[in-house]
Amino acid sequence: MNNAYRPRRTCLSVPGSSQKMIEKAKGLPADEVFLDLEDAVAPEAKAPARSRVAAALAGPGWAGQLRGVRVNGWTTPWTHADIIEVVSAVGAAPDAQLDVVVLPKVSDVSHVQALDLLLTQLETIHDLPLGGIGIDAQIEDAQGLRNVDAIAAVSRVQALVLGPADLMASLNMRTLVVGEQPEGYDVGDAYHHALMTILVAARAHGVAAVDGPYLKVRDIEAFRRVAGRSAALGYDGKWVLHPDQIAAGNEIFSPRQDEYDHAELILEAYEWHTSSAGGARGAVMLGEEMIDEASRKMALVVAAKGRAAGMRRQADAFVPPDS
Repeated sequence: MNNAYRPRRTCLSVPGSSQKMIEKAKGLPADEVFLDLEDAVAPEAKAPARSRVAAALAGPGWAGQLRGVRVNGWTTPWTHADIIEVVSAVGAAPDAQLDVVVLPKVSDVSHVQALDLLLTQLETIHDLPLGGIGIDAQIEDAQGLRNVDAIAAVSRVQALVLGPADLMASLNMRTLVVGEQPEGYDVGDAYHHALMTILVAARAHGVAAVDGPYLKVRDIEAFRRVAGRSAALGYDGKWVLHPDQIAAGNEIFSPRQDEYDHAELILEAYEWHTSSAGGARGAVMLGEEMIDEASRKMALVVAAKGRAAGMRRQADAFVPPDS
């Protein structure tokens, strides 16, 4: 399937049991909105929430976000019913859209393979584009972290997502505050290995890497600090649990304006200098900076993220010498 870059700077989790929150989410500026049938819904409320989510995803009023559902994991009795009801509702509704299924508790490649097979059957039955519904695979335990490369290799996977709370429990980490450093760990970042393992697997297979949520939803400065770490590593975005986190997340996971402008300048300058008109040179000076093929690759990453975020250039374009 096509894993072309689509922005996931902010992925908003919305309880599937709350009609009020679902309606509000439709107009929010998150890049992705997924309706949650897993941890945000009590066992007794699973069935009615499933029907509510199916109707919402099949209905009108959305503002162009990636739309998804987080189903329950394969170790529960609800997974197959979640997928069948939601996809069937979308398949039966004109102009309905389901971009992604978020699969939690992915500890083995067989989990995404099973979902892939079921989605293929449902897409065939309901005359939906084959492979059109992506999978965001949530890595939440030690086994999943060990198997993340095979998980990322499944063609329907569009993103790998860190599930910090369950991963912390799986590792016996000594903290109850999701997203903050455990008390006593005063050197480095306790989550760095997990973040980098997921990031490397994502990049190796051309899928997005998404950081998990920060649960102190009213503390935006703390959210910015924690999100800034994964953004610096190269993550595409972060889960958000409250509308107040969206603006900060969209800013942090977008290039700064000067970075975006400079990336576009590098691309233009390098294209001209490597052309016949520019002397077909592979390494040249751009002001005080030498640029080459590696510079072009780095600039492509920044420019692609900026364009996907809808950024517009504010600096002057490259002007060839003597023109």
